[in-house]
Amino acid sequence: MTELEKLHQAIRTLKPDVGYMMEGGIPTNETEYNQFMKWVSGADEWNRALFHETNPHSELTWTAVKTEMDKL
Repeated sequence: MTELEKLHQAIRTLKPDVGYMMEGGIPTNETEYNQFMKWVSGADEWNRALFHETNPHSELTWTAVKTEMDKL
């Protein structure tokens, strides 16, 4: 399993219905995680996802995601 697959699986394990995207590469530490991850915060009038840079999901910290990744 690649690091990208591990990252996606870890996030889905912790919060299956979360919307997100990644910009800048696969994070390897908390700083990169906070910088690279964008989180869906809603939709516009055409039902396109709106993204925020601030993580609103307390269960999706870098520590929690990395712990799940390490299990895979």
